[in-house]
Amino acid sequence: MSVILEVEHTTIYRYRKPVSFGEHRMMFLPRTSHDIRVLTCTLDVSPDAEIRWVHDVFSNSVTHVNIPGQAAELKFVARVAVEHLGVRNLELPLAASAEVFPFEYSVSERYDLRNFIEPCYPDPNGHLRLWADQFLAQGRHRKTRELLIDIATGIREQFSYTSRYVEGTQSPLQTLELKSGTCRDYALFMMEVVRRLGFAARFVSGYLYDPALDGGTDGMIGSGATHAWLQIYLPGAGWLPFDPTNSLFGGDNLIRVAYVRDPAQASPLTGSYTGHDGDFMGMEVDVKVRKLAVLPTDLQTRA
Repeated sequence: MSVILEVEHTTIYRYRKPVSFGEHRMMFLPRTSHDIRVLTCTLDVSPDAEIRWVHDVFSNSVTHVNIPGQAAELKFVARVAVEHLGVRNLELPLAASAEVFPFEYSVSERYDLRNFIEPCYPDPNGHLRLWADQFLAQGRHRKTRELLIDIATGIREQFSYTSRYVEGTQSPLQTLELKSGTCRDYALFMMEVVRRLGFAARFVSGYLYDPALDGGTDGMIGSGATHAWLQIYLPGAGWLPFDPTNSLFGGDNLIRVAYVRDPAQASPLTGSYTGHDGDFMGMEVDVKVRKLAVLPTDLQTRA
């Protein structure tokens, strides 16, 4: 079955008096493929603004917004409806060469994946690899997919989830020391851990559907805001999702917007204003993801 989901993403900035604005950059349009199809998309900006779309270096859709004049409130409301075909990634077979860890990517794969294999954050004392060692049986091989699921589950079980509304992401060593973090911190931590095991991994920003909002019993952690997870490239199955915050490895709960090498490249909304230090009063962010319909198999349409 496929599921029709609607996302409404609202961001409001408030100021003590009218200020002028620099260009704002948004990432909210889901990436389409064989598993997700965008049905509708609108963006309302108040006050009125000039909008243009570009693709970044990773081919993510980026919206550039220029706001003329001044205002004491700046509001963005993005609405998107998608058809999620719910590909069951756990059922996708791996190449025979990659079924057991450790394995080697082919020469051609390594050439294209090298920027996603190389760690981005320093770990001079090897603490991230030492943390990963608990999941490696010394002198024994492990099934690749089981190893990665165990690492994701270990993060959820050993760390405490926290909400943080300031910009930025903790370094992996900070997350390890604090034993806590947000979904972005969890995703980055796992990404840097598996890179040190030789896996190609990339950071994913997007939205999370929580069935509890529609009367379901299993609540998701991180709903009500943008969400983050990672993808790992496994030969034969391709880029597979791993959400250590909720132990999700596929299905129709995750709606990807952007994938990047480092979290700083996937900020949902950035911009600037011109005014005095005390002019900024704060911001509000609200993300609602609703299920609109479930389509039986014979009504599904695929790209």
